Amino acid sequence: MLEKSTQWETAVQRETVVTAAYLTPQELEAQMPDANELLGYLTPEELEARMPDATQLESDEPEMESSLHYAQLALLVSCLEWLWQDRQDFFIGANLTIYFSRQQLKNRDQRGPDFFLIKGTERRPRKSWVVWEEEGRYPNLIIELLSPSTAATDRSLKKDLYASRFHTPEYFWFSPDTFEFAGFRLAGNQYQPIAANDAGWLWSEELELYLAVVEGSLRYLNPSGELVPTPAEAAQQAQLAAQQAQLVARQAQDAVQQVQRIAQQAQAAIQQAQQEAQQAQQRAEALAAKLRALGVDPDAPTE
Repeated sequence: MLEKSTQWETAVQRETVVTAAYLTPQELEAQMPDANELLGYLTPEELEARMPDATQLESDEPEMESSLHYAQLALLVSCLEWLWQDRQDFFIGANLTIYFSRQQLKNRDQRGPDFFLIKGTERRPRKSWVVWEEEGRYPNLIIELLSPSTAATDRSLKKDLYASRFHTPEYFWFSPDTFEFAGFRLAGNQYQPIAANDAGWLWSEELELYLAVVEGSLRYLNPSGELVPTPAEAAQQAQLAAQQAQLVARQAQDAVQQVQRIAQQAQAAIQQAQQEAQQAQQRAEALAAKLRALGVDPDAPTE
């Protein structure tokens, strides 16, 4: 047994192709060892050591259907990343392949949602989402952007896959063309529709946000119903807030200056009154002195 294992290790060292910086699904499949054969010679730990690095597996998704779909996808990504800019425990996939089995690689049956969110993971760039390289994690939330070529699959095949295989808690779809919008929450292995509120918004427990169609686009709203801004909108709001603060500061400064002017005027009036009183006192004293010079006592009581 030891001799066979040593022979196999020598063969592996001779024939293994070093994993490239970028791998296509076909290249990864070619490098995957045959587990049935290897288990006759290797322990599970040794087999794991022989497995190629799938973290560099490239996404294999087609282009988005239209500029509307690109814009909507960018909107969903940018708004959530702005809202969660201080968090480091999530990953957002945008038109990125999710690899979840070797059979999938063999069949070249790629299943990449338009938008997916995975929580409780490291926030860093990835070329694709490889489930077995990510501690078996599947998306917490998926959003598909419907188009004439994908709508039927998104409503049936993908919906079933996300429920039964991915066990993704929440699934939404939206059409940038027709504004069709629906949301589902997992119950067992099946999705149940999420009831809309009176405004037509759908609450996402995974996001702790509402999803709603606003002016033709799918947007997030916070629990208070306020729109989650894009980075550009947030910058504009910050600029407007800064301008408003500057205006308030100028108004306050003007008010202070006005109070100072009034105080200065009051002080001047007091000084003027004091001067006039002093002058009146001086005139009274001068008159009293003249009266005394004439032998009249100005202080004597009058009869």
